[in-house]
Amino acid sequence: MSVNPPYRADIVGSFLRPDPIKSARAAYEAGDLSADGLRKVEDEQIAALVAEEAQAGLEAVTDGEFRRSWWHFDFLGGLDGVSLVELDHSLPFQGATTKALGVRIEGRLGFPSDHPMLEHFRYLKSVAEAHGVQPKFSIPSPTVLDFRVEPANLAAPEYPDRNSYVDDLVQTYRDAIAAFYAEGARYLQLDDTVWAYLCSDAELERARTEREIDTDGIGKRYRDILIRVLADKPDDLVITTHVCRGNFRSTWIASGGYEPVAQDLFAVPYDGFFLEYDSERAGGFEPLRFFPKGDQTVVLGLITSKSGELEDPDAVRARIAEAAKFVPLQQLAISTQCGFASTEEGNILTEDEQWGKVREVVELASTVWGG
Repeated sequence: MSVNPPYRADIVGSFLRPDPIKSARAAYEAGDLSADGLRKVEDEQIAALVAEEAQAGLEAVTDGEFRRSWWHFDFLGGLDGVSLVELDHSLPFQGATTKALGVRIEGRLGFPSDHPMLEHFRYLKSVAEAHGVQPKFSIPSPTVLDFRVEPANLAAPEYPDRNSYVDDLVQTYRDAIAAFYAEGARYLQLDDTVWAYLCSDAELERARTEREIDTDGIGKRYRDILIRVLADKPDDLVITTHVCRGNFRSTWIASGGYEPVAQDLFAVPYDGFFLEYDSERAGGFEPLRFFPKGDQTVVLGLITSKSGELEDPDAVRARIAEAAKFVPLQQLAISTQCGFASTEEGNILTEDEQWGKVREVVELASTVWGG
């Protein structure tokens, strides 16, 4: 179906945490299991996950983010100059409440050579290669750190305002990409909820009032930051992004189509764009008219990860055909709209339903593109 990532049938990254992972993490937090004991369970469950991903027909596999509590905080908290702090409010998901966690910039930003996720990737690579599939690794975009910092938590004396840390933020991510590349990573994904939030009037207002962000021209700000991050990346390294409107216990935050950000977003030289398209909240395909013709790929997130009910294959194929009016079919692919567990709590569906969704993605891609 396709030789290089993103593949015609692809995935965003996270999977429901199996019971052994949940039990081991609970035992570790209670002091009844050592760090080595927890790692052993994680290794076993990740190896089993990769085997099942490969068996389902995926060409790129992830570690399910089994070692993480959150899709973003675990990575951000491991950066130099960043710590995780408790907030007096949680994220505004519709009908669900998250842990009240945030990021604090308290020193010069940097990517440490011993960031724990480098070791996480090494293990994923070892088990993926054993099955003849490609390891894919996801980290949060630099825009997520910038967008989530509240005024009280911009506390580094080096950075009197948001603009003063941009150069260091860019270099931090360039160093991160180089470090993963040196470990053998050839398929990275920068997860990015921010672009979807910029499509939401409610989220823009919250950014202005709660985080004192100047939202005028913010799309261009983030476009320029990302272009600098990706500049001079190796030719054999594929970097994609995933845009999501929030994914916690099958709920969401933002609502709005891509029209307000399409031109800035598609100006970023990502190799692929995983775009949420599983509900009316994502709007229509018309903003794809700004997508450049060429080698980049739009991965249509038409299969929801928020419920276990399978989509009608004919309806999905019809939507792919509709998207192909704006982007050539050869520049399209398909995936779930998000992962199955952006946080360790996971979405509201069973593991069997989760794998049904994965197989549906693979089968649909096969019928549309062949292979």
